[in-house]
Formats: sequence, structure tokens, C-alpha cells
Amino acid sequence: MSTARKETTGRTLLVALVLCIVCSVIVAGAAVSLKPVQTSNKQLDRKKNILSAAGMFARGEHGAAEIEELFGRFTVRMVNLDTGEYLSAEQLARPELAPERYDQIKAAKDPKLSEALPGDADIAGIKRREKVAQVYLLEDEGGLQKIVLPIRGYGLWSTLYGFLVLEGDASTVIGLAYYDQKETPGLGGEVDNPKWKALWPGKQVFDAEGAVSIDIVKGSVDRESPAAVHQVDGLSGATLTSNGVEHMLHFWLGARGFGPYLSRIRGGQA
Repeated sequence: MSTARKETTGRTLLVALVLCIVCSVIVAGAAVSLKPVQTSNKQLDRKKNILSAAGMFARGEHGAAEIEELFGRFTVRMVNLDTGEYLSAEQLARPELAPERYDQIKAAKDPKLSEALPGDADIAGIKRREKVAQVYLLEDEGGLQKIVLPIRGYGLWSTLYGFLVLEGDASTVIGLAYYDQKETPGLGGEVDNPKWKALWPGKQVFDAEGAVSIDIVKGSVDRESPAAVHQVDGLSGATLTSNGVEHMLHFWLGARGFGPYLSRIRGGQA
């Protein structure tokens, strides 16, 4: 009786082990086979968010072909954030800087491709800043029309990832949109509310001297004030998230962000 019990237990354990191995192989195989699809969907979603921020279509159901056709109008450029200059052909030949493969968020975590920010300079709460950034430009026969800048920064509970879109003058806002954030629904989460995003078009992010001047005010903007063109209503009940958005904009529009690049555009050097 004891031997039979041992054999039964042993067989049960063997069957369980074999089943675990088979399931692991199936799961691993599925993950590998689906990775290209997941990568493609991620890239498509990024393009969709860029187009949405640029005001080229509202959120909703859009086919992959439509998204690719619209995004194909943009030129992707790689910018040295320290100098504001586009990368040279020699630099673009480096595999880690190839535009079609470059991941800006991963680059920010790589010591070779990024730099640690001192506390007093890290107003966006990102800790490290990549040395090279991707920008998306829409041009036509009339010249540069839209500049899409990837931005990120800490709100209340999470890092907010989004895009700031400027007109070709490198100062006037076309749109601001966040595609990844975990702020409190109904409070900080209102950064994704169409009504709040509708307040941004036409705002000026720089003053006459070229200093960053966009501010999110507590309450409502005084429309009669000369400063109104630089101000946006704060998020009701979400002061810390509003501060986070303002800080990240000041960072990415400043000297350690896209400031040098946008200055070159305004000066006709880019």
C-alpha cells in the first residue's frame, strides 16, 4: 500500500512538472511571436498621439493606413539638446542613434546616452536627461508649420508623458496632450480632459526677450490681463499636478531641454 501511494505521488509530481514546462514553453513562444505585433502597435499608438496633439484628428477610431499616411507628412529629426543642432550624418550612422530605432525614454536611463541632473536643475523630476531627442516637423511650401516636442515630468502620483506642439514660429502653442499618466481621475487626471486641452492653442511660451513665460495660474486666467497670452487656467483641486505640468514645460522649453533648439529656429539657424 505504501509503495503504491509513493508511485501515485511521484507520478502526480511528474505530471505537474511536465505540465509546467509545457505551459512555460507555450507562454515564452507566444511572447516571442507577439513581440513584433506589440512593437508595431506601440509605434502606431505613438504616431496617433502625435497626430492628435498636432490637431490633425480627434481621438477615436482611425485605421492604421490613415495614421501612417498622416504621420508620413512629418519629418523626424534628431536634436542634440546641448547645442540645439541636428545630428550629423556621421552621428546618425551610430546604431544607437538611428531614428527608426531610437527610444528616448530608454536612452534617458543609459549613462552613455544621458546625463544625471543636479537637484536644482531637475524641476521636472526626471532625474536623468537624454543627450539626444527626437522632434517631428511638418513642413510645406510655406515653410515650417508644426514642431512636435516630446515632454515628460512628474505630477502628483506619476510621470506624465506627452507632446507639446508649437507653430513654426517656435513659440505659439498648437496643442498639449498627454498619452501616459496615472494622476487622480477627476483631479490631476483632467490633464487629458478635452476642455482643458482646448485652453492651450494660441498661448505663447516665450516672452519678447525669449525667456520661458508659460504659467498655469490658480483659478482662472484674467482675460483682460496682458499676461493672459502666457497663462492657462489651473486644474481645479489638483494644484500639485498643475505645478508639475508647469515645471516640466519650463524644463523642456529651457536651457537643458529644447530651449537651444527652439532659439535656433526663431533665429533662422535650424
